[in-house]
Amino acid sequence: MEAMTELCDLVAQNPTQFSDKLSWICNGCPQPDSLLSGSPPRVSRSQLNAILAVARFLSKCSDLSDPRPKSVALGFLRAVPASFSPSFWPQSYSTDSIGSFFADFLRYVSKAADSSPDFASEIADFSGDVVLCSIGENSAISRVFLTALSQNFLPISNSDADKLVTCLIDQVAIAAAPGTPREHAPANNSEASSAQSSPLSANANHHYQQNESTSPGNEVSHLSGSSSSRVGDEVTSATSSKGSVVMNGGSSILWKSGVDQLGLNFGFNDGGGGGGGGGAAVFRQQVVSFEDESVESLEKQEIAFKLIAHILDKVHVDTRVLEQVRLITKKQLQSLSVFLKIRKRDWNEQGAVLKARINTKLAVYEAAAKLQIKSIAVFDSDGKSTKRLVHEAVALLIDAAEACLLSVWRKLRVCEELFGSLLAGVAQVAVARGGQPLRVLLIRLKPIALAVCAQADTWGSSQGAMFQSVMKTSCQIIESCWTKERAPVDTYIMGLATSIRERNDYEEQGDKEKEAVPIVQLNVIRLLADLNVAVKKSEVVDMILPLFVESLEEGDASTPSLLRLRLLDAVSRIASLGFEKSYRETVVLLTRSYLGKLSSLGSAESKTVAREATTERVETLPAGFLLIASGLTSPKLRSDYRHRLLSLCSDVGLAAESKSGRSGADFLGPLLPAVAEICSDFDPTVDVEPSLLKLYRNLWFYVALFGLAPPIQKIQLPTKSVSSTLNSVGSMGAIALQAVGGPYMWNTQWSSAVQRIAQGTPPLVVSSVKWLEDELELNALHNADSRRGSGNEKAALNQRTALCAALGGRVDVAATSTISGVKATYLLAVAFLEIIRFSSNGGILNGGTTVTASRSAFSCVFEYLKTQNLLPAVFQCLTAIVHRAFETAVLWLSMSRREEHIRDISVNLLTQLRDKFPQVLWNSSCLDSLMFSIHNESPSAVVNDPAWMVAIRSLYQKVVREWIIKSLSYAPCTSQGLLQEKLCKANTWQRAQHTTDVVSLLSEIRIGTGKNDYWAGIQTANIPAVMAAAAAASGANLKLTEAFNLEVLSTGIVSATVKCNHAGEIAGMRRLYNSIGGFQSGAPTGFGLGGLQRLISGAFPQQSQAEDDLFNGMLLTKFVRLLQQFVNIAEKGGEMDKSQFRETCSQATALLLSNLGSDSKSNLEGFSQLLRLLCWCPAYICTPDAMETGVFIWTWLVSAAPQLGPLVLAELVDAWLWTIDTKRGLFASEARCSGPSAKLRPHLAPGEPEMQPETDPVEQIMAHRLWLGFFIDRFEVIRQNSIEQLLLVGRMLQGTTKLPWNFSSHPAATGTFFTVMLLGLKFCSCQSQGNLQNFKTGLQLLEDRIYRASLGWFAYEPEWYDMNNINFTQSEAQSVSVFVHYLSNEQVDTLQSDSKARGRENGSLLVDVNGQHHPVWGQMENYAVGREKRKQLLILLCQHEAERLEVWAQPLNSKESTSSRPKISSEKWIEYARTAFSVDPRIAFSLASRFPSNTHLKAEITQLAQTHILDIRCIPEALPYFVTPKAVDENSALLQQLPHWAACSITQALEFLTPAYKGHPRVMAYVLRVLESYPPERVTFFMPQLVQALRYDEEKLVEGYLLRATQRSDIFAHILIWHLQGEAVPESGKDAVSGKNGFQALLPVVKDRIIDGFTPKAHDLFNREFNFFDKVTSISGVLFPLAKEERRAGIRRYASYLELEKIELEGEDLYLPTAPNKLVRGIRVDSGIPLQSAAKVPIMITFNVVDRDGDHNDIKPQACIFKVGDDCRQDVLALQVIALLRDIFEAVGINLYLFPYGVLPTGPERGIIEVVPNTRSRSQMGETTDGGLYEIFQQDYGPVGSSSFEAARENFIISSAGYAVASLLLQPKDRHNGNLLFDNVGRLVHIDFGFILETSPGGNMRFESAHFKLSHEMTQLLDPSGTMKSETWNLFVSLCVKGYLAARRYMDGIINTVMLMLDSGLPCFSRGDPIGNLRKRFHPEMSEREAANFMIRVCTDAYNKWTTAGYDLIQYLQQGIEK
Repeated sequence: MEAMTELCDLVAQNPTQFSDKLSWICNGCPQPDSLLSGSPPRVSRSQLNAILAVARFLSKCSDLSDPRPKSVALGFLRAVPASFSPSFWPQSYSTDSIGSFFADFLRYVSKAADSSPDFASEIADFSGDVVLCSIGENSAISRVFLTALSQNFLPISNSDADKLVTCLIDQVAIAAAPGTPREHAPANNSEASSAQSSPLSANANHHYQQNESTSPGNEVSHLSGSSSSRVGDEVTSATSSKGSVVMNGGSSILWKSGVDQLGLNFGFNDGGGGGGGGGAAVFRQQVVSFEDESVESLEKQEIAFKLIAHILDKVHVDTRVLEQVRLITKKQLQSLSVFLKIRKRDWNEQGAVLKARINTKLAVYEAAAKLQIKSIAVFDSDGKSTKRLVHEAVALLIDAAEACLLSVWRKLRVCEELFGSLLAGVAQVAVARGGQPLRVLLIRLKPIALAVCAQADTWGSSQGAMFQSVMKTSCQIIESCWTKERAPVDTYIMGLATSIRERNDYEEQGDKEKEAVPIVQLNVIRLLADLNVAVKKSEVVDMILPLFVESLEEGDASTPSLLRLRLLDAVSRIASLGFEKSYRETVVLLTRSYLGKLSSLGSAESKTVAREATTERVETLPAGFLLIASGLTSPKLRSDYRHRLLSLCSDVGLAAESKSGRSGADFLGPLLPAVAEICSDFDPTVDVEPSLLKLYRNLWFYVALFGLAPPIQKIQLPTKSVSSTLNSVGSMGAIALQAVGGPYMWNTQWSSAVQRIAQGTPPLVVSSVKWLEDELELNALHNADSRRGSGNEKAALNQRTALCAALGGRVDVAATSTISGVKATYLLAVAFLEIIRFSSNGGILNGGTTVTASRSAFSCVFEYLKTQNLLPAVFQCLTAIVHRAFETAVLWLSMSRREEHIRDISVNLLTQLRDKFPQVLWNSSCLDSLMFSIHNESPSAVVNDPAWMVAIRSLYQKVVREWIIKSLSYAPCTSQGLLQEKLCKANTWQRAQHTTDVVSLLSEIRIGTGKNDYWAGIQTANIPAVMAAAAAASGANLKLTEAFNLEVLSTGIVSATVKCNHAGEIAGMRRLYNSIGGFQSGAPTGFGLGGLQRLISGAFPQQSQAEDDLFNGMLLTKFVRLLQQFVNIAEKGGEMDKSQFRETCSQATALLLSNLGSDSKSNLEGFSQLLRLLCWCPAYICTPDAMETGVFIWTWLVSAAPQLGPLVLAELVDAWLWTIDTKRGLFASEARCSGPSAKLRPHLAPGEPEMQPETDPVEQIMAHRLWLGFFIDRFEVIRQNSIEQLLLVGRMLQGTTKLPWNFSSHPAATGTFFTVMLLGLKFCSCQSQGNLQNFKTGLQLLEDRIYRASLGWFAYEPEWYDMNNINFTQSEAQSVSVFVHYLSNEQVDTLQSDSKARGRENGSLLVDVNGQHHPVWGQMENYAVGREKRKQLLILLCQHEAERLEVWAQPLNSKESTSSRPKISSEKWIEYARTAFSVDPRIAFSLASRFPSNTHLKAEITQLAQTHILDIRCIPEALPYFVTPKAVDENSALLQQLPHWAACSITQALEFLTPAYKGHPRVMAYVLRVLESYPPERVTFFMPQLVQALRYDEEKLVEGYLLRATQRSDIFAHILIWHLQGEAVPESGKDAVSGKNGFQALLPVVKDRIIDGFTPKAHDLFNREFNFFDKVTSISGVLFPLAKEERRAGIRRYASYLELEKIELEGEDLYLPTAPNKLVRGIRVDSGIPLQSAAKVPIMITFNVVDRDGDHNDIKPQACIFKVGDDCRQDVLALQVIALLRDIFEAVGINLYLFPYGVLPTGPERGIIEVVPNTRSRSQMGETTDGGLYEIFQQDYGPVGSSSFEAARENFIISSAGYAVASLLLQPKDRHNGNLLFDNVGRLVHIDFGFILETSPGGNMRFESAHFKLSHEMTQLLDPSGTMKSETWNLFVSLCVKGYLAARRYMDGIINTVMLMLDSGLPCFSRGDPIGNLRKRFHPEMSEREAANFMIRVCTDAYNKWTTAGYDLIQYLQQGIEK
């Protein structure tokens, strides 16, 4: 069942996600139909568990739309009557188990009904019948069901309520009937015996009919107000209800009403009583009557009452029924007094049987009492009759409560609960009604309270339950009636208070010996104290406290007694409430009492002191002080009480010491817990008042003097422990020494208190040079009569001895001879305090649970040394105290302690030290100490316990590992460098244990680009650039563009080995050089035999400095020359040897490091040059490989020689700034380096096309990324402790963000750019660390520049860029996310508050520049408001960018990331638009492009653009905001700006040529200016659109442009003429509409004008080009009349006839019309092949061509198809779109393949089509094999898994994905296997676009329903698993998603290209809304994630769609095209 419960809870959390699990649970339940059948089957345990699970689910999730759970629960509820049969339940299923099941089930269902009104209504429809049936069923199962129902009732309908209540009332009477006939039973009560078979009532199917009679009002009129009224009278006047009950046998009986029956049962009817002599008989008859009730029947009565109470809670009940309820419960309560008066001996039953009866009967009374109260509460009327009922109920309930109190059964728990219910109920009724009932209650409640207090069993530490009930009721009355019924409440309280002074003897004491203090007084005091604490009212305190104080000072409690102890405890509790007046009175009283005890010390009376007096001093008064300290919450009162308590301690100490030294501990010790409590919230680090500090010094003086502090030094003492008794006598000289060394002599609670006090004590510094002699309290100790005075030299010597022992022998006793006894005691107190601070809880002071700089004991211990003019001996002692305190701290950090809590706190201290001073993370000596300190433990710390040693070593390694991981999370480069240095050091170790331990320390520590378990949140190591640099610093040979996860240990060992090897190479060469005397040819000692012998023997002479300098100079020259060579190679664009460069740099670094310790300055300039080259070479080469080497050697330098850190950083900053000046990498700001937009000019992006840069800008950006990661790493290391290096970083950032910005706009630079911005913000945050306090203005200006640069990034349209690398795209997204996280969580800048507090810096802070010109933001009104708006805008843009990049990185992650983001209001969007426009209008336009569906945003930006039209004329993206069809219709004045507007893209200009713009002159002038600004060859691509524009060219403007362009380009002219010819209508189509006739008439005119405008040279080329291809094309026309079987033979005849081979080229400048860059060199005469077509005669001919701009000797074949009678214009349009998509994919870098082959219409229904080279159709492939693509690929490319097969599969994937995107947009149909080509490397190519957009074969029946073809055989290649989960399928879908996202970015350009062809008459525009549907397929309203999910669904839908296979079958059957 536990598993089922857990599953149920899990499903309830997300029912939609786990709907299948919910169905499984529901299916496991018994079906409702089977349960409701005539004979339901036996349910199983698993089914019951499932039922409970469903019910539990409904209780947690009742609003679910799924109807199954509710149906199951309702079905089982309806089947409850069937469950009363044992055969329903599993075998061996006990009644207790059934009861437990019902209890749980009903609890869940009831809870579900409470939360779901509809569900409750459904239950209420039938629940009444279920309950009635269960009441009428006589079985144990029905009884346990009713018991469970009485705990959790079900909803019922109003119509069932009266019936149920009436039935239950009557059955209460039946249940109350005697169990067996007795002689005393009335004769007319025989009906009761027939009802014994029913547990509570008749069968649920019986029909109960109630006869209407007298109204309740008439009945009430007969009632008596007395609680002792005769019940018989009441019964007589009551309504006599009669009912007819049909039993199971079918017989019917009449029986009396329930009220009458109850009266007869208990003898309260008229004939039941006799005369006075019959009282005993009546009493006996009553006892017998009670005994006749079986326990079972009593249980049924209790259930019935509870059920009725539930019904009254749920629904409204008829007034008459309610009156019956009141009467029957009243009858029950009236019998309560009689029942409780029966003594134990009067019962015939005894033992457990009697106890069970009593318990059950009292439970019935309790249920009846609650029901009586509920029935009274529902009377809303305030009429006279209702008031009388209330009075009667109050009296009745109080009588019952008194009966409980006086009963012999009052100690039973059930009796106590009954008593509590009665009091609570009567209070509820009386408080609700107020007035007379409340006064009656309070009058009756006082004697009850006194009676409870008089009971002896309430005295003790735990009062009885009745006492608690009285107290609770009193509190309820006081709190409820305090304002409206104050007078009776005051009377009640005063009545109780004055009773403590009465000396009455109560009857309950009987013959007992009278006690000195009546118990009632003690308990009343406790009751009143409890009342005060509970109600917390100052007025109540003011009434009671004076009486208590008076009794304590003058009354019976003025002398020691139990009464005084109880009163002292009470006043302490009252004072703890915090009311100032009572607090002060009480504290004065307690203080005077405590000092009074001390003053009597030594008197004669003290020898015979009473026991209560000792208790008062030792327990009661200290407990009172502690209680007040714990209860006070007011800071003012706590401060006052702290002062008072410390003053009391001073007084106690002084008085006790002046009398007897040993008595001081006995009097001061008990006060210490209270002092500890009141000091627990005192911060010792704040400024302390001198008077309070003086009291603290006195306290610690006496703590030291009396030996109350815990031992602080383990020393062996010969003396015995000193007794803690007050009057013991012994040597006092050993107290101080024993206090230092132990064992502790006093109560251990005092020791703990001293430790707590230490955490809240300020440093005990002195205020003057004269020290303690000026303080009067301590000056008295100098008295010669004092045992501690300076006159007692022996005592002083003892104190000095103890002081020296406490200081651990750091100071000799002889050296302290000049220190007085008082000063020695003071110094001993200081030693105790400061050492205890660390030894108790590790130096953590009050105010927090963690160690901070201000709350650590470290901040206190140095304060003593600041006092001026100290005596040498005193200063020596204070210094020793400081050392001892730190030794204690070190002991905590040593972890060699067995106490676990000590080790925990030591770890905490170490953690706090690390977190507060993070610079220690990269301190070499600290790392040494951590890694090697475990081996330096002292021998005394060694314990012969291997298990314990393993545990300690494990904890030590855990701490050190955390330390290392922390350092790696902040600065992974430097941390790895340091670890590598330590591993180098490990090579010199002699002990293997060291190496083993270090290896185990570093094992399993990993860093990587994936999810890291070692650090969470935005740590530095989460920045991708830092992790890339960390990988480079590791020395591992990684490809940094890919994900990595490396082990720090393994890579560290490898790199450490490499470093050691290089260092060894330099050292070896140096030794060799010195051993042979140098390499000069003329050296006196050559490398002869002697040199060889010296080399072998190792007898090297001492090298001279000169030889060493020569060696260094030689190597320096060598390395400088080599590094310069690498720079020269990079400068010339050559390829550099990566490994050689790395080795050279590493060797040069080893040489540099080997000479750091040298004092020689001869080669200083050379080493400086070498260091500069090592820093500059990687930056100058600026490739990822070079930068990887750079990061490695830079990390090596700063780790091995931290002193070189500033020099390295300075050089790197200079190099960084140089890359800005030379515009490299991140700073390549030229337009040609801007990425996709530069490559798509001018077709889809505005601007002149430029040559692409020679070097790939992405490579240099990646280099900058690595470099930046190292900078951030260094920043984290130096930010805390090196202002010099921080300023260097600031210089770098200032240069980076200076105006104008030089940042590259390439999308691949996104992550690197925002990482730079992140570094800038991190740097600006240093102002709050105190390092840059003097540069706040500069930092603020830098921050503004960072914000401006960050916003400037979004001035460009959002672009995509793909490196085909998941890690790179993921890291880009993560980089932006880290920046957003930092920006969102950036602390509120404290600059404004600082500026107000400190005034102005350098004249004015920038935050004050309101209404002035800001150097970054320009004119502004409110800097702070504007800053916040810009920040919010930046966060919005960055979040959007991060989400975009996340989609690009994880295109298959379908989870929406913006669901939890709050919705942005329209006002907020308008604010964003205005803020963006004020910063840079381009940002606003970019914002609109990022949120294209936001109408509020677009409207506001439109308004802003039109308002500031003059400021945005250089922004082409602003055109759509004012050049609109509406503006054209209105001839808007804004159009006058067009002559000055920047040129847009060609596709944007094409939109303005559409009819919507009506050829507006200004618009047309702008369009023509744009077109003429681009070379004609660039515009040629859109020739079909330009020709269509002639349709609307009424002003001849387009025609004019075309004619001018033909003058500039012959190719443009030729292509235009061919398109003009292609638009001509053939002879069969001359019946065109009149509109088209004008266009058709214009075509030949334009053609003639073009030809007329040719120069002679151009005319010659035109003739030769057109004649040549007309001849070739004419062949198709000649073959057209021939039959199909004759065409191939006919072409041969025709070729022979016309001598095709003799068709000569007239010149070498002829070109293929479909590809002007291909020059024709001849025709392959044997290539003429007529092709298959339905009605046309296409002919394929192959030409020999060369590349116009390439090698003219490189001749290649190019086949073309020439068609006659076929319109090719639609193919041209489709291939235009495919070509645009191909350009987009290539620009973005997506690995997708499209082949837009050339097509050109050359005349009416004539055209030339390029043949895709090296391809064959899928139909042709099927002619040679019966297998599918999967088998064909294996035949052609080898087995699955081979490199050739996988390469072919990849080619198929990238081409299929490319055409999937194109097909989604174009919707090409007729995709049979004849129109699918495959080239020789496996790529797919689609051909023949006769049906696109809205058209399809078969009369547009659109049988091919998939967006693109993905047949079964294609899915076999794409998805080998067949489950759409394989890697290849995921790759395919990812490419589809990325292609679709990239295409959406240029949606407008693609749509404009298609839209201008709308009136061309092409078939694809013949139906529907092709443009609107094309736009819909782009889904511009979707976010990037939504669009990605849409494309995923498209791919899934196309997967092996049946319509695809069906269409292939149709084509096979009709056309014979192979499937």
